[in-house]
Amino acid sequence: MSVDVSAPMPGNILEILVNVGDSVKEEDELLILEAMKMENPIYAPADGVVKEIKVKVKDSVEADQVLMVLE
Repeated sequence: MSVDVSAPMPGNILEILVNVGDSVKEEDELLILEAMKMENPIYAPADGVVKEIKVKVKDSVEADQVLMVLE
């Protein structure tokens, strides 16, 4: 079962902390989203393996945009 990790707000991708194939635990930091001049960590919503990363550093994202997929 896949789990989408979505942006909670519009912003820019500042840093990606995981790679495809990495195992993550619920609440692990996956990436840093810069919004309103603040760095906002995006956490894994569940345990899983990073299946796909749909953004890259410096990308501008919208609220609810899928950033990565966990399996």
